[in-house]
Amino acid sequence: MTSRTTTVLVGVASLFAGLVIPVAHAQRASGPVKVVQLTGLAGVKENAKGTLSVENGQLHFVHGKASSDVSAASIQDVVTGADSQRAVGGKIGMMSMAAPYGGGRVLSLFRSKIETLTVQYRDADGGLHGAIFTMPVGTAQVIKNELVAQGAHTTASGEPTPAANSSSSPNQEQKQ
Repeated sequence: MTSRTTTVLVGVASLFAGLVIPVAHAQRASGPVKVVQLTGLAGVKENAKGTLSVENGQLHFVHGKASSDVSAASIQDVVTGADSQRAVGGKIGMMSMAAPYGGGRVLSLFRSKIETLTVQYRDADGGLHGAIFTMPVGTAQVIKNELVAQGAHTTASGEPTPAANSSSSPNQEQKQ
């Protein structure tokens, strides 16, 4: 009887650990994060794969032998988001569309989750630019927090703005 109870307890503990560990691990972005820069950085091709890190007040993107830096102080807005992308793409995804009876369209149903990081910044001449990155789930918010801690600005904090709350309260007081 005790071996059965022990087995059940070990199974429940393993299940709980399996659910908690990936979430805790996903919240940490220690060091560079593998990303895809969709568009926006000067001198970088669209859909360039590389690593993104925040170091010494700079957003540092490295792709191949080249790198691109954006000062955290010049960043006017940082926004994160969640999205998904096709799990099977490229030539295989296109060739599967030719399968008879619409069989290839089933592959388009398989999607993988990603996060996006959008950065709006000004260059040295004052020109306004924007860059969009995609990255694994759980890393965009960590990079955003590091940027804000090093001087970047953001308008989407996830909390209601004080101006919105204060403008509605006088109307409610007048009605009473």
